[in-house]
Amino acid sequence: MSFLAKLVLGSSCLFSVTVISYVHYKQSADRQQLYEGVLRDNERRKRKSENVHILQQQQLLTEQLKKEALSEETT
Repeated sequence: MSFLAKLVLGSSCLFSVTVISYVHYKQSADRQQLYEGVLRDNERRKRKSENVHILQQQQLLTEQLKKEALSEETT
């Protein structure tokens, strides 16, 4: 086998290993990014639920204050 043939074979093997390694790395990075997206979505849902609860409490307090103000006006 000539030197040029060995060089071509070696470089093609190196290129193949490099491409396969990159694809595996990229796949695992994409999986991790998707998982982090799920975690962010769960956190966002939790915060939204808390915000809705706080809003309901504020609405109740507003109604109570309006009732108190009305009762004070009438007396």
